[in-house]
Amino acid sequence: METQDKASSLRRMKWFAAALLVAAAALFALAKSQHDVGVWAWVSSFAEAAMVGALADWFAVVALFRHPLGVPIPHTAILPANKARVADNLAVFVRDRFLGTDALVARVNAFDPASRLSAWLAEPKNADLLGKKAVTAVGQLVSFVDDQRIKDVLYDAIRRRAEQFDLAGAAGGVLSTLTEDRRHQLLLDEGLRQMAGWLDKPETQEMLAARVVAVAGEEYPKLVGMLGFVGLNAEELGAEFAAGLVRGANQWLHDISGDPEHERRKAFDAAVERFVERLKSDPAFKEHIAAHKRQWLERPELRGYVNGLWDEFTAWLEADLRRPDSALHAKVVEVAGGFAQALGGDPVLRDSINEHMRDALKALAPELREGIAKHIAATVKQWDDATLVRDVELNIGRDLQFIRVNGTLVGGAVGVLIHVLVVFVF
Repeated sequence: METQDKASSLRRMKWFAAALLVAAAALFALAKSQHDVGVWAWVSSFAEAAMVGALADWFAVVALFRHPLGVPIPHTAILPANKARVADNLAVFVRDRFLGTDALVARVNAFDPASRLSAWLAEPKNADLLGKKAVTAVGQLVSFVDDQRIKDVLYDAIRRRAEQFDLAGAAGGVLSTLTEDRRHQLLLDEGLRQMAGWLDKPETQEMLAARVVAVAGEEYPKLVGMLGFVGLNAEELGAEFAAGLVRGANQWLHDISGDPEHERRKAFDAAVERFVERLKSDPAFKEHIAAHKRQWLERPELRGYVNGLWDEFTAWLEADLRRPDSALHAKVVEVAGGFAQALGGDPVLRDSINEHMRDALKALAPELREGIAKHIAATVKQWDDATLVRDVELNIGRDLQFIRVNGTLVGGAVGVLIHVLVVFVF
């Protein structure tokens, strides 16, 4: 619609300029028919000079875009003939005049983007709009995502990170931390208490007694039979043996628990120390653990777990996006409101954001300027001549027609002035 309006306006101005030329020619013909007698001499001078001015300016305007009357006169059709040079000059002009680093930074300072962003986000309708746009964008992204490819990427990423992770070294470091200041002895004490408590339970003693009798009956049936032959009850004997075992074990546990220098504690310390050292420095042990890790990573259960995680996430996300009270939408609105409040009440934060934007702009400005300039030049050079002429003429052609109008009127005035000089001076 805008292009049609420009074309219509251009046609009207062309007809108006042409009408002035025709009017000047009619006046000239009328004056000559009166043999330039009296006032007609003045009219003839005006009309003659007006025609010359109109024709000269018509030639100049037309020559800018095309060959006048289709005749390839030198230095006409200036714009299409110099398209490449015009494109380069236009690109340089835009780059230097509009995209200078100082000019861009000045615009950022004047615009104060942090304050404007704070004011915009502070409006509930804008925060709600941002939330809706975010939900829409996420929904579109999910619909275009190749689920299997994402699953493969996640699985490969987990495998790659896990393969690079030194599990033995990390475990050794954790254990070193846990064993500092003999903290691992606390674990031993707790284990001893749990064991003693377990042995003190009647059901445990009954279980041990039953097991002693059962094992004895399986392994030494003749001995058990002999006990019965001499009048001893195997079950009672098993119970007494289990009770003695419990008392002996408990006493042993209490001895270890009560003596910080007990040989079993020292043996436990040495075993833990050897294990930690092997985790940290034994290549064979580290490789053994790494081999188990690789075997675990090759198990199909890991891939199934990763696939299940992605499926659960996408299912939840799709369900949330369909809900009118979307959690994602609410979170975006909440974050936007909080950010707006933080910006509005913290001038230091606003200044920091603006400063970062200025620094980023300064860093990007050179490449941005050159990139836009090259784009402008390349785009103009790719236009065909007809397109270039049409677009330029539609945008500035109407104003150029005023040159023809002024040429006609100014030319006529100059003709009258020359006639004055001829009559009164010469």
